[in-house]
Amino acid sequence: MIVPQSYVVALLMAVLTMLCWGSWANVVKMVKGWRFELLYFDYALGILLASAVAGLTLGSMGSYGLPFFEDLAQAGGRNIAFGFLGGVVYNLSNILVVGAMAVAGLGVAFPIGVGLALVGGVIWNYFVNPQGNPMLLFSGVALVVCAIVLDGIAYRVHTLRKAASQPGQTTDAADQKARIKKGILLSVVGGILMGMFFPLVEIGKKDPGGMGPYAIGFIFSVGVFLSTFVFNAFFMKKPVEGEPLKFSDYFKGSTLAHTAGILGGVVWAIGTLSSFVAASAPPELQVGPAIAYALGQGSTMVGAFWGVVVWKEFAGGSPLVNRLIVLMFALFIIGLAVVSVAPLFAAR
Repeated sequence: MIVPQSYVVALLMAVLTMLCWGSWANVVKMVKGWRFELLYFDYALGILLASAVAGLTLGSMGSYGLPFFEDLAQAGGRNIAFGFLGGVVYNLSNILVVGAMAVAGLGVAFPIGVGLALVGGVIWNYFVNPQGNPMLLFSGVALVVCAIVLDGIAYRVHTLRKAASQPGQTTDAADQKARIKKGILLSVVGGILMGMFFPLVEIGKKDPGGMGPYAIGFIFSVGVFLSTFVFNAFFMKKPVEGEPLKFSDYFKGSTLAHTAGILGGVVWAIGTLSSFVAASAPPELQVGPAIAYALGQGSTMVGAFWGVVVWKEFAGGSPLVNRLIVLMFALFIIGLAVVSVAPLFAAR
């Protein structure tokens, strides 16, 4: 299999993770009116297909470690179980955070959900496989968390200002509080779970019976794909937002809708496999899962970039909102820079 043999390549793969994780959700914008629960079936299929192709190509080339099929054949049952469980946990967490966005908006879901995932994931990953300078690593993570919080504040300020400019549209206060409470609960549970999936994958990579990044990535994707039918069956029957759906509704989608869902899954899988591979770089590079995961979770700011620059979500924002956005991106860039140099100052 092919893994990075230099720190620069490993770092670039972690940055690719960030870009892919922050960009895949654009497919939702491409197919307006197509419910996320229905798109999710194609999204999960895209993840499975991309993981299989990566294993059959990059995972079967090179002289590092075992080829893809041999790696799967020697895998221990416990390791397979952890890789599969990682996919299941990620899938549930992702659906909950997206549900929180539908109920309470981005300003509630992302600061709480992704913020908890970032902090919890880095802590778990560092203790599972400690690499890099911990002071720099956690300082960088703190800066990224501050940027995520500012992102949420900017969104809330902009939303309240926009609502105030439309006095004719009122919302029942009790109903609004209930929605926010529900959104916070979904975000907290989703964020805690999202911080757990990467450490579960790392445990599945440990000897004896441990797998390389491509084999564990495929097992992970099987967990995502199969659990989608279980979780979606529940959320289609009892959606967090909108009317209940039937499985037959999936076949009413256009070619564009199905293609977009698969494309979203492929993009996300490329980012995830890049993170798994970067975290599997030779130990002397001092990259490790904590750094690979922390850089990947900068995807929140990539998503914010798409929203601000491409989809104009903050168009007509107040000077305060504009200043918060600028500060958000500044903290984000500084935080990622601090995390990226953590391996260079690790104890040897």
